[in-house]
Amino acid sequence: MPHVVLHSPLGWITLFEADDCLVSLDWGRGMEAGCEETPLLREAGKQLEAWFDRRLEHFDLPLAPAGTAFTARVRNALCAIPFGATQTYGDLAQTVSSSPRAVGMACARNPLPILVPCHRVLAAGGRLGGYSAFDGLQSKAWLLRFEQSATVTS
Repeated sequence: MPHVVLHSPLGWITLFEADDCLVSLDWGRGMEAGCEETPLLREAGKQLEAWFDRRLEHFDLPLAPAGTAFTARVRNALCAIPFGATQTYGDLAQTVSSSPRAVGMACARNPLPILVPCHRVLAAGGRLGGYSAFDGLQSKAWLLRFEQSATVTS
């Protein structure tokens, strides 16, 4: 599967592509064997770099993560949360006509963190809740601080 390893302020990430769509963003270095810098992976790298450099708020990339119709609804709702803003699991649950626990489980299974911004979802009362990627809650807190302090330059 074509993939590329990129460095980010949170450490190494590996992006995977299948059928001309991004399917996964994994924390850490993937296997160097099989790295194949396709046009899509190059563009994704440029957009992630621009996002981390505060030059981009929204990604414009073809995404095709695995999942159910429900997780697709949750992903669409996650992508609608504006850069620098947050929602609670309860608010998101109302949007997708479900329960906060089900939304939390869908967020925990998000195969494209950052690109599908599950870090923007908080527990009741503003608590961080959970985050299954990289350093867990430390990474989620970093991403929230980063977005809330960012002034996008373009």
